[in-house]
Amino acid sequence: MDTSYDVIGVNYSDLREPDPRIEQAIHQALGPAETVLNVGAGAGSYEPAGPRVTALEPSAEMIGQRRTPAAEVIQGHAEDLPFDDNAFDAAMAVLTIHHWADQAKGLREMRRVTRGPVVILTYDPAFRGFWLEDYIPELTALDDEKMPPLTLYGECLGSVEVSVVPVPHDCQDGFLYAYWRRPRAYLDPRIRAAMSSFWAIGDVSAGLGRLADDLASGIWEQRYAELLDLEERDLGYRLVATV
Repeated sequence: MDTSYDVIGVNYSDLREPDPRIEQAIHQALGPAETVLNVGAGAGSYEPAGPRVTALEPSAEMIGQRRTPAAEVIQGHAEDLPFDDNAFDAAMAVLTIHHWADQAKGLREMRRVTRGPVVILTYDPAFRGFWLEDYIPELTALDDEKMPPLTLYGECLGSVEVSVVPVPHDCQDGFLYAYWRRPRAYLDPRIRAAMSSFWAIGDVSAGLGRLADDLASGIWEQRYAELLDLEERDLGYRLVATV
């Protein structure tokens, strides 16, 4: 993705708080690891507190916003991990693979340096059905271009289990589809600033203008009324874990 977190990472940690329900799923998949590598670690969201964590992140801006200063932090890229074979009990990567230049190579590198589970929170580009795509259809094309198919994980990591990660209606983490029951959030430029997809697409004013009009007129609530009573929803986010 042609964006740099040295730019879009400003105030990122304030808007991308880890959601405890998603965090629980990630930590359960990591198992009883004593050493964990976090690839594309960003500000440190979802890193477990117990194990010794090594974080790898290319952006200096994101490293400066680290939540867990006790973790060892290395500036680098997934495709060239500076570690020996089987150096870690487990490895994780959270909503980052779409930024990698060579996704297959990065996944194989994670497998090489990890003797236990490799756990990745990602998005299935084959998923369709989020209402924001009705206003900004460029999101679908961007996912098709940048998100790897789920088959790639098994090809690079070996046997994997893929599970649905439901997004709660009050999700604390402000990733792209987190505000599915809070549509007005997408009109807030500060919230959009922590979503790399908006940076990649560029001008979305026309779509946001239609959204604002539909919210003001009540059309949005009429069109998507079935969402308003849901506590959580499958929006295409998947947890991939080696088995």
